[in-house]
Amino acid sequence: MDLLLAVIGWAGAALLLAGYALVSSSRLSGDGVAYQLINLAGSIGLMVNSAYSAAWPSAGLNLVWAAIGVVALVKLARVGAPAR
Repeated sequence: MDLLLAVIGWAGAALLLAGYALVSSSRLSGDGVAYQLINLAGSIGLMVNSAYSAAWPSAGLNLVWAAIGVVALVKLARVGAPAR
């Protein structure tokens, strides 16, 4: 179980870094569905890993990060934004 949760945490970190790198290099739009999904998945991975490790500040931060991603996705769905 420890290994699985470590992999989930590392995958989450990789997703967040990849999303940031893609937006910073203008390969992905920061206001698109793809970026929001990458952020949501990454923050959930880190949140699960942090909670398992009892790193509560990090878990709380990633909970808020995930909530921001959900709100952004809901807004994008309402306006019918294309996946960029």
